[in-house]
Amino acid sequence: MLIPLRHENMEGRRWPVITFALIALNVLIFFGTHWKIEEQEPQRVKVRTHVILLSAMHPELKMPEDVAKFIDEVKSKASTSVWNQVASNSHKSSDAWAAHIRAIEEDPEQLQTEMDTLAQSFEEIRRTSILDNYAFVPAHPTAASYLTCMFLHAGWLHLIGNMWFLWLAGFILEDRWGRVIYPIFYLVSGIAATLFHAMFFPSSLAPMLGASGAIAALMGAFLVCFPNLKIEMLWFALVVRRRFKVEAYWLLPIWLSLEIFGGTFSGAGDGVAHWAHVGGFIFGALTALAISRSGWEQKANAVIEEKIGWSADPAVTQASEMLESGRFDEGIAVLQKYLATKPDAIDAYAVLRQLYWRKNDLPAHLDATAKLCQLNLKAQDVEAAWQDFEEYTNVGGDSLPAATWLELCRIAEGRQNYARAAEEYQALAKAHPAERQSILALLAAGRLSLKQLGRPADALRCYQAAAASKVPHLAWESNIQAGIKSAELAAGVTIASVQS
Repeated sequence: MLIPLRHENMEGRRWPVITFALIALNVLIFFGTHWKIEEQEPQRVKVRTHVILLSAMHPELKMPEDVAKFIDEVKSKASTSVWNQVASNSHKSSDAWAAHIRAIEEDPEQLQTEMDTLAQSFEEIRRTSILDNYAFVPAHPTAASYLTCMFLHAGWLHLIGNMWFLWLAGFILEDRWGRVIYPIFYLVSGIAATLFHAMFFPSSLAPMLGASGAIAALMGAFLVCFPNLKIEMLWFALVVRRRFKVEAYWLLPIWLSLEIFGGTFSGAGDGVAHWAHVGGFIFGALTALAISRSGWEQKANAVIEEKIGWSADPAVTQASEMLESGRFDEGIAVLQKYLATKPDAIDAYAVLRQLYWRKNDLPAHLDATAKLCQLNLKAQDVEAAWQDFEEYTNVGGDSLPAATWLELCRIAEGRQNYARAAEEYQALAKAHPAERQSILALLAAGRLSLKQLGRPADALRCYQAAAASKVPHLAWESNIQAGIKSAELAAGVTIASVQS
């Protein structure tokens, strides 16, 4: 299985409120409909199954137009041998109802009464069913269902998968197009994907639901707007796991090809609306091209910059354009010259970090990330600094400056992530044994291990390491000795409890 984890541009200029709102709306509607659909489906399936069996065994029975249309659809998809087997009445009785039909087989009036009863149930269920009314049914679509079907999901995995793809592709497009173009694009694309599905299955009575058509359009737009952006993927099979990165211009066309293959050879038989995905992707890509060439994108960008009250320096803007066009060395040179005069420019370091990453210069990327982390701490942007730290550690960084690292450890502790904080305190002390921050880190790790994590043995090791440190620590000696005694006492109590 392949799962996208992230892409290289996970930072926006402002909060993606439209993407958050779409995700929240999908989740709320799922909670409001999921259990009702599960409650309705058994009876819906049961009535339809009985209608199919009775109409196959007794085609002479009269039935309303909707039921007849449903039977014609089922019959057109079933193989002749299967339909003949059902019609021959040679199959085993599936339930008490089937046994009852066998008992009245020679009574046409009772059979017709049974068909009338089923037809009435069929109509009542169709009238009240969430799927029949709000999912998209190509054979009898309603105007509202073109929109409402985008916010229904069949199950947890269906919802989670769609929302993850919506987040990855959506927030970056919202940042590019703004809060007017982006939601209009999303809704119109979803409708277009639904129409594309209906073109291939015009007489289908199977409900289509899910946000995947609109999300496929986001993926098509992503390919047009960010073709060179690398996407980090997780591949796993059983216990084997592997991460790798691949450019959008490779990955997304492969995905589209698989959807075309699935639509060609399985149709809707596997329960996936492949042609809605294909139609959405194509519509999204073409619309993204039109938005770019119409000038709307540039106007939206100017509005965003005006609203956030910030405009990038021309050098940063130039480097960003070079990043998009793959001219990494030129962009790096522009920013290095700019940073020589403005060494604390956060926006410049943010772009520089991406340039080094795209160039596969990992040491330089780590250095730029560490500097960006320091600048965000200086600006008191704790959330951004922590994200920088996560980026630094995720790509293999293991030795931030001691003062910066200590401040990040305290952030983790302040968030009550005590295990992570203790781990980082100890890593800091190991990486910088000659710095005074190593003593503070060991004391903090010992305190957390003893009082928050219930690990007196770990606490004792931390306090003993602080006592043995070559860094002058007379001011902390009393704290160290008190910590050693408390840890020894707690460790002794633990051992005694285990032995008893």
